[in-house]
Order: sequence, then structure tokens, then C-alpha cells
Amino acid sequence: MKNIVVLGSTGSIGTQTLDVVRALPGDFRVAGLSAGRNLDLLAEQIAEFKPRMVWCEEGRGSVGGDGVSLVPPEEMVTESDVDLVMVATTGRAGLVPTLNALRAGKAVALSNKEVVVMAGELVTRAAAKHGAPLLPVDSEPSAIWQCMRGEDEPVRRLIITASGGPFRTRPLDEIVGVTPAEALAHPTWVMGRKITIDSSTLMNKGFEVIESRWLFDIPFDRIEVVVHPQSVIHSMIECADGSVKAQMGPPDMRLPIQAALAYPARLDNGNLPRYDPLAWPSLTFEPLDPARYPCFATAVAAGRREQTYPAVLSAADEEAVHYFLDGRIGFGDIHRIVQSVLDRHESFDASTPEAVLEADAWARREAAAAAGVG
Repeated sequence: MKNIVVLGSTGSIGTQTLDVVRALPGDFRVAGLSAGRNLDLLAEQIAEFKPRMVWCEEGRGSVGGDGVSLVPPEEMVTESDVDLVMVATTGRAGLVPTLNALRAGKAVALSNKEVVVMAGELVTRAAAKHGAPLLPVDSEPSAIWQCMRGEDEPVRRLIITASGGPFRTRPLDEIVGVTPAEALAHPTWVMGRKITIDSSTLMNKGFEVIESRWLFDIPFDRIEVVVHPQSVIHSMIECADGSVKAQMGPPDMRLPIQAALAYPARLDNGNLPRYDPLAWPSLTFEPLDPARYPCFATAVAAGRREQTYPAVLSAADEEAVHYFLDGRIGFGDIHRIVQSVLDRHESFDASTPEAVLEADAWARREAAAAAGVG
């Protein structure tokens, strides 16, 4: 029985994590839940899973009760009875809890890709120093991780797949004016709002290249991205002898979630979809078009520059996506804002969480100015 903490329990990954827990009650026990603003759903989760620790960023005085303690996420993750922490938040909110969990030697199932983007060296160094397993939940890094299990020799190449998002075939002159509703209509995956917008710009794929560089210690030049519209092959690795391993399955986030929660076991969960090759008789691939997805190249370039550039990238993107979803900027403005903030940044050493968060705060202020938001 693993005792787990779920940070971001009311979001898309958090609720799907609890779906897995619900299906496997003899394998997992919820020790803690943390959420942002969705008090009603958090209250339902507390009633069902009965954690001993909870936290809500807003209105926390109305959660809790007998036998339930209010514990901030950065402290919750270090408690002695916690075996695994699911970091299902987005953006900078996951950084300090992730580092604290790793420093306490806890296994961390990491869905929050921005944590590795903004502080990849800090995160991987903490995991190595304290012997804490760092388990990718994001579907493509999870696929790479699963393919690399059992491989003793260094891999030659990583091949990350991308669906292409909702605008893969849309005429380029129409993309700049798309609406939030159109951008949120992902063709294959059901995800949270922020990651869905990042999937439409392919910023998420640039993030995954940076993630993979740190999680698997692979140089950028040996990481490739191809468009795979069916989202069935989640990623591939090429071994030293030229053999290629692919991790496949239906596009359902509960599959990589369970792979991380149950590691090293493989558990039978009858609620998860099974792969039927006849349902996808044709699996196709296309090159990534840089003119269609300028955010991708911008993200990879920032990742290559290291220091505080990736933290600035992540923060500027989070702010730009927020403004787009609020209707304050257009879709085409996302890349313009992120690139302009990066162009104005004077990088500095990112060897401490404080430095990373300082760069993050600077980028958010600059993104607001670039967007004309007071």
C-alpha cells in the first residue's frame, strides 16, 4: 500500500490520478490533497478519500474537519508517512514542493513539466543526491522512460511525437485569429486548459524537449520531434544498434499516471482502455512545420541557452496563455509576447530556487507589459 499526496487534485491530472486510486483501493491510500480554488470538488474528494492533510489556496478555512489537518503543500510532501507525491499543478506552483519532496527522498510523479523546464538542473540534481525516484507523468517523457527501462547502454536518439494540435491543417493565414474555444478543442487528448493551449502552439513540445534533455541526460542534438496525428505512439527511442522501441497505447492520461504511481509494478486496472490495432489501422508521421509552430523553435532555443532563460520562457508563456484565455490578446500574440520577453532578458545563474523564482517573477512583469495589461 502506497501513501500518496496529490498536488493539484481538482485539476485534470489530479482528478484522473484519483480515478486510478479509486480503481485500485488496495494499492494506494491518499494521505494528502492540495488544490487551488475549486473548494466544492475538493470537499467531495476529502469526503471520499479521507486524507489526513489538505490545503486549498483560496478559502481554506472552509475545508478540513475532524481528523484533517491544514498543511501547506511544501510541508505536506515531506511527511514521514508519504511514499509518493503526484505533482499535478501547473507552472511555478510545483517547484518548491517538488524540490522539498525530492530532498526528503520521496518518489515524485511529475506531471508539471514547467518544473523541469524552469529548473531542470536543480530538480535532477536533487533527485540524484537524495536517491529519490523522479517519475515522468507527461505522456511523451513517460513513454521514453518506459522504453528506456531495461536498457543498460546509452540510447542514440529520442523521438518525441506530437499530435499537431487542432490547427495542424488550418491555413496559416487563419491561425492568428483563432478563438480560445477553437484552441481548446484538441483532436485527441483531454487535458487541462493551459496544456491544451500549449499543445495548439506546440510550446508543449518545446517544453518536452527541454524536459527530456534533463530527465534522460540526452543532448539537444539527439532529441527529435515528429508530428503523429493519431497520438497512439507516444515516443520512441533508438538504441545504439539501430533498434527502435516505441511505447504505444490509447491517448488516455490515466495510463502514464498509473505507470508512475505503480512503479515498478504493472497493475491490472479494468477501467483503463486497451489498445486495439484495428481501431487505428493507419499510423502516420509528418515533419514539424516551423512556420506553423514558431513557439516550438523559441522554446528549444531558450532551453539550449540554459541559465534563467528556460524559467523566463515558462513564466512568459504561462502569462501569455492566461491573457489569451481571458480574451485580452490574440492567439498570434502568444509567441510575440514570449519572444519579446526572452529578447529583453539578461540571464543569470539559476543554481538556487530563489534565482529561478526571481527570473520567473521578472518574466511575468515583462509579459504583462508586452501584452499591455496593467
